[in-house]
Amino acid sequence: MDSLLTSHQREKLEAWLRYYNDLNLGEFYSDRRSMGKRIVKPRAAEAAAASVSVAVAAKPVPQPAPVPVPALPIVNAPSMFEVLDRIEGDTLELTREQLGECTRCKLHKTRNKIVFGAGNPRAELIFVGEGPGHDEDVQGLPFVGRAGKLLTQMIEAMGLSRDDVYIANVVKCRPPENRKPEEDEVATCSPYLFRQIDAIAPKAIVCLGATAAQALLKIQEPISRYRGSWFDYRNTKLMATYHPAYLLRNPAAKADVWKDLQKVMGLLGLQVKKNSKG
Repeated sequence: MDSLLTSHQREKLEAWLRYYNDLNLGEFYSDRRSMGKRIVKPRAAEAAAASVSVAVAAKPVPQPAPVPVPALPIVNAPSMFEVLDRIEGDTLELTREQLGECTRCKLHKTRNKIVFGAGNPRAELIFVGEGPGHDEDVQGLPFVGRAGKLLTQMIEAMGLSRDDVYIANVVKCRPPENRKPEEDEVATCSPYLFRQIDAIAPKAIVCLGATAAQALLKIQEPISRYRGSWFDYRNTKLMATYHPAYLLRNPAAKADVWKDLQKVMGLLGLQVKKNSKG
């Protein structure tokens, strides 16, 4: 079964089992080592003894009166893979405090600053990127380099400012040489992103690039196949579009991104200006 689960899913499954153990429901996942054992035919003497035991056992034996067992409390258990994700009354401040000076994955070895996120804690719109770059690592703020300036222009074209939205990344520390975050790094860091999303409770999430979309939606398809489509996600709407860094290399794709952002504006009730450019 392990080969069918990612490391993140195994962690969530272990948390789920610990959750049931805390409820004294350990028998639910008790040891099953006896299952699947090969049946060995007994030898003649053993078979005879077994037949005698069966005959004796066939005689009626008085049974003690059953002892009433108190009913277990009804528990509204969370989904298996959300045990670590949802915390009642969670806030951005509490999430940041519990993140601390994180050393949970190897990215901490080369980082300068943790880039937690920035913006309006009650934002209706969250932008999620892949991970911090060099400028973000130096300043401790998301999207402040060349791609960040383009994102700011995109936000302003929507009639908003960076103070109106919230911006975060899948991982909080810069991957070396700006490489793509690895699976174990995403699995370790993404629960803090989920907590940010739940604490803010936005109306819409925009994933910037395939890495962010794949991390949240748990899909592997190229972003071109689902870009601009709405998904139901954690009690809100999610859409993926191209990353600003991709637009710097491929300016022609700005028109597609502007179409996506117009859909987001429609969901949020923002008026589309005729002279706006993507």
